[in-house]
Amino acid sequence: MIIVELDRQTFQYDVHSLVKAFYPAEDVKMVEETPADGVALLRLVVSFVMPDAGNGDMEIRPDDPYSEEGLGIGTTVRVRIYEPTEELKTEESVILQTDERKEIKNELKRLLYRVLSAHTNQQLPWGNLTGIRPTKIPMALLEQGWKNPDIASYMRNTYYTSNEKTALAIAIANRERHLLKDINYENGYSLYVGIPFCPSICLYCSFSSSPIGIWKDQVDAYLDALCKEIDYASEAFADKELNTVYIGGGTPTTLEPAQLDRLLTKLEERFDYSRLREFTVEAGRPDSITAEKLQVLRDHGISRISVNPQTMNQKTLDLIGRKHTVEQTKEAFFLARTLGFDNINMDLIVGLPGEGQPEVEHTMREITALDPDSITVHSLAVKRASRLRMFRDEYREMTFTNNRMIMDMAASYAMRAGQSPYYLYRQKNMAGNFENVGYSKEGKAGIYNILIMEEVQSILALGAGASTKLVLANDRIERIENVKDIRSYIDRIDEMIERKRSGIHA
Repeated sequence: MIIVELDRQTFQYDVHSLVKAFYPAEDVKMVEETPADGVALLRLVVSFVMPDAGNGDMEIRPDDPYSEEGLGIGTTVRVRIYEPTEELKTEESVILQTDERKEIKNELKRLLYRVLSAHTNQQLPWGNLTGIRPTKIPMALLEQGWKNPDIASYMRNTYYTSNEKTALAIAIANRERHLLKDINYENGYSLYVGIPFCPSICLYCSFSSSPIGIWKDQVDAYLDALCKEIDYASEAFADKELNTVYIGGGTPTTLEPAQLDRLLTKLEERFDYSRLREFTVEAGRPDSITAEKLQVLRDHGISRISVNPQTMNQKTLDLIGRKHTVEQTKEAFFLARTLGFDNINMDLIVGLPGEGQPEVEHTMREITALDPDSITVHSLAVKRASRLRMFRDEYREMTFTNNRMIMDMAASYAMRAGQSPYYLYRQKNMAGNFENVGYSKEGKAGIYNILIMEEVQSILALGAGASTKLVLANDRIERIENVKDIRSYIDRIDEMIERKRSGIHA
């Protein structure tokens, strides 16, 4: 365990995330004052010291009468590291030359990064960036007219990002700008529809999904509630322009063909597709894909689907709880091609238990041989709600490997397959502190993926666990959450609709 004593709680999330990035396997406990019996691998003390008009500096404590704005020019930010013996191992400080909160936070994170980097003798690929959307930084600067070299210098100096990750973020930001140039931000929107059922639940999964076997008799009731939400949402956004649709989950193809047809017909009846740029259905699990279901998608003009293996190593598939074979993945892919799908994405995960570079390279070799139109390379993020985290004692012997060589190798396979990076995002607790990158052939990029990451357009989200994001003036974002529990969503659908009504018309 690592104890972090922080006397300024407004920066708690940023400090916790950065410490966790350096010590991913350790519990990080945030406290205002270290308990007397606090035994830890190390103790990190982060404090702010105000210049005193009297007899020297005075340290700010949580109950001191200083407002957040009181941290300004002349305030000293100090970071100290103590080992279990309470020996002071490292200390560094900086005097603030600003009173703007954003710049104070950046200064704190730079200081903390330098101290942790020196103490651990490691550098993180993304430096002190702890947010999930690194491309938002170069995207915003491009919009302001900055040139690529100036953006690169700013990112390296401000966030200590590596040369490779800086170049990747800027390249993707430029491609995103090109792909989104005709998207209507102001009066356009995208639609997400969630189907919270899966054939089985993967070891690492924390999404709002449940085994279809348990809920099979309730799927029609779920669709009844979802159709009711569709009716309201389509009226609420009737004066807006629909640009992309994404049906995800869960695994939408756990629905039977007639149920898929019912859902897609309802969407067609209620929403105007005349300005639609893209319609994606996350077919996902190969063991849920049949010719009949794919034909329903084709009949409704679906332009983009995913067939997601996650790995092409059977041993790993068995371990993580995916009840399908490598051959089923290939069969599902070829079936989709035979039925005329010409925009197929495939997802894989780097950092799965027991997989190192040879296993990931085998997966990349197998996937690129299929020649999909896009490949999304995810770095494993073990979240609190996953079985892997909840029962970690049971899985303690598992090894999770990700490193720069593996990510570079995956990128090189995608590039040789004619695919270039087009979107990027990060998650907390990622193996190796890396990222998720989407690669695609020309004209095959997933526009919805970019929109939801860049937060430049409103996303109207329907279904259990769905989160609507309204992008308002001055880049303000309002979220409207649906309950995650399937039974609660069905029983409380009128409440979910009222939540939307209140949020949309606030």
